[in-house]
Amino acid sequence: MKFEFMGARGSTPVSGKNINKYGGHTLCACITTHEGEWIIIDAGTGIKKLGDQLESQGKEEPLNLHLLFTHFHLDHIMGIPFFAPLYSPKAILNIYAASNPEDTEKNLSGLMAGRYFPLDFSETPSKKIYTTIPEKEFQIGGAQVSYCPLRHPQGSVSYKIQEEEKQIVFATDTEHPEKGMDERLVAFSRGADILVYDAMFTPEEYKSSRRGWGHSTWLEGTKVAREAGVHKLYLSHFNPDHSDKQIDKYISLARKKFPQTYGAQEGYKITL
Repeated sequence: MKFEFMGARGSTPVSGKNINKYGGHTLCACITTHEGEWIIIDAGTGIKKLGDQLESQGKEEPLNLHLLFTHFHLDHIMGIPFFAPLYSPKAILNIYAASNPEDTEKNLSGLMAGRYFPLDFSETPSKKIYTTIPEKEFQIGGAQVSYCPLRHPQGSVSYKIQEEEKQIVFATDTEHPEKGMDERLVAFSRGADILVYDAMFTPEEYKSSRRGWGHSTWLEGTKVAREAGVHKLYLSHFNPDHSDKQIDKYISLARKKFPQTYGAQEGYKITL
């Protein structure tokens, strides 16, 4: 499978010459399987570029996409009104979330309701199929998908995508326990090729005033990666106030704890 970060910033998109390396778009990633299935995780502002790429391909056959939502906080859905396939009658959007279909549709529709947007979500011509993610793993083409609840206000989930023997785990919005680690997430991530983990705060920021905000640190990410025996750790959900230079520093510090640590970079592609 092929994997690309479309956005790796948390809370709000940002721009400027000091954030070009890791990018300023909010959370979105896409996976293409060996069978050609498109799996998209979250719909932050990074999804706009992906939608433009898909539209530019100009395929005549229906575009069948699978959108996995970790949760519905604004930074994870704010790109959906600007996602080109939403407006294509040839597009089939298979939408998955931990909520029931009615609540999922309501949460996404609210972003385009009333005076917030000139077109209602229900009026867009794409076909939408809503699915509540099952407790056990499920299939998208040749890929197996499973999830693990995370520690986050109003709830969030981590997704694991597995194709053949390769595994990617996304845990982009989670807060570590006061003592020890999230053993459920450790077990869920066991042996994964890639773990994408929440690095919103530095350990100092977290201790000073960010407890209970639902996010973690680069240091806690290295602990989970080491305990779970993952191959590579990609820090993500970067603080909008952290520059490239600061993130470079945090990754350097993280590598002293877990050498195979990297930063999620917008547009960075990985083949497994």
